[in-house]
Amino acid sequence: MKKVDVLVIGGSAAGLVAAMTSKSNNPKKEVMVVRREEKVMIPCGIPYIFGTLGTTEDNILPDAGLHALGVEIKIDTVVQVDTDNKTCKTEDGTEIQYEKLIFATGSQPIVPGWLKGADLENVYTIPKNKVYLDGVLKSLDQFENIIVVGAGFIGVETSDELNKLGKNVTLIEIQDRILGMAFDADIASDAEEKLKARGVNVRTGIGIQEIIGNGKVDSVKLSDGSTMKAEAVVLSMGYRPNTELAEKTGLAMNEKGFIAVDEYMRTSISDIFAAGDCASKRDFATGKLSTTMLASTACAEARVAGLNLDHLSTYRSFKGTIGIYSTNLGESSYGVAGLTEEGARREGFHICTGTFSGIDRHPGKLNRAHKQLVKLIVSKDSGRILGGEAIGGDSVGELINVIGFIVQAGFTLTDLLVSQIGTQPMLTASPAAYPLIKAAEVVLREMKK
Repeated sequence: MKKVDVLVIGGSAAGLVAAMTSKSNNPKKEVMVVRREEKVMIPCGIPYIFGTLGTTEDNILPDAGLHALGVEIKIDTVVQVDTDNKTCKTEDGTEIQYEKLIFATGSQPIVPGWLKGADLENVYTIPKNKVYLDGVLKSLDQFENIIVVGAGFIGVETSDELNKLGKNVTLIEIQDRILGMAFDADIASDAEEKLKARGVNVRTGIGIQEIIGNGKVDSVKLSDGSTMKAEAVVLSMGYRPNTELAEKTGLAMNEKGFIAVDEYMRTSISDIFAAGDCASKRDFATGKLSTTMLASTACAEARVAGLNLDHLSTYRSFKGTIGIYSTNLGESSYGVAGLTEEGARREGFHICTGTFSGIDRHPGKLNRAHKQLVKLIVSKDSGRILGGEAIGGDSVGELINVIGFIVQAGFTLTDLLVSQIGTQPMLTASPAAYPLIKAAEVVLREMKK
């Protein structure tokens, strides 16, 4: 029987970070990762294999960090966990005894049971599975007319990437706008216009009812009764947590179907932790159960789990899911952190908002200058910043991270207004017209009305 101090089940973002954190924090401990895949995909990079990268080989999460620390990797599947004896059994018959166990089993694409025709040939999902995705790439290469169902981040980015290859791509979304779960209408509409301008056919406010074909896809039937011809269909209708093994093990689940954990990522059974897409989440602002699944959130949870294996620390707890997203469409990027205006009002917050649009270089005639718009959502009662959204160029990814830090730190409007910033003509907006600060000034004026 193999004996280890820490066993991690799952090797994507959460599994990798949990293992590395555990080993870094306790170098003398024996840490092992058991994962199904020989090569692990970078989760957020998967849409880009369809166009920009063109291959899964250029989107591999490297094992170098694990090897350098001395983490052992076993390519196998855990099929049973005996919590009384602290042992796991894998598919090849290996038994592994552990002191601490971390579930990082991730998620898988949702294929609705009601969707007739989902089992037809040339209907695909987008899992984090290299072998499957290699097959999808090879297959889609021969088709011209492709329908993508679901306009969340994965669906939008996949549509844009397939469009880059000259495919005739139609993106179908049942909500009234793309990216509707993440952005307010004013930001989402800008992204939708950009996507359409780039050549993607976008149909919102309509759902898919059935996929039609004799053995393989021929067309899709929409919720209004109309049909569209298609050679292939890509379903991007959300993800669900992989919890089958956890349920079989006897771990408590929350009402959303995730493994129940506390702020230290502990499960209902002693010495077992969970992190990433399979683990439960609570919204940072409201405390309500959340279904947010992000690699960045998974990594944060994994660090918390890895740091709390031996003893709990109040400095090492997870305070809730913020939801920090960004995406890119050509030269334009979009980001959101925390609550949107619509989300805040829906939850009952008394808020003020402010938007400022400027340029991310100074002067604006410099090369690669791009419009930069920042929108802030602020509690009218306390002045606390609840969230923010941004449109811009390449800098949006880091800008929205800064806004995420502001939300997590509990910054008030005043804190932001008196913050010191560093600016440089080729890298940032002008210090006199810095959109993040100017948006705060707009909110302040609104609060004084």
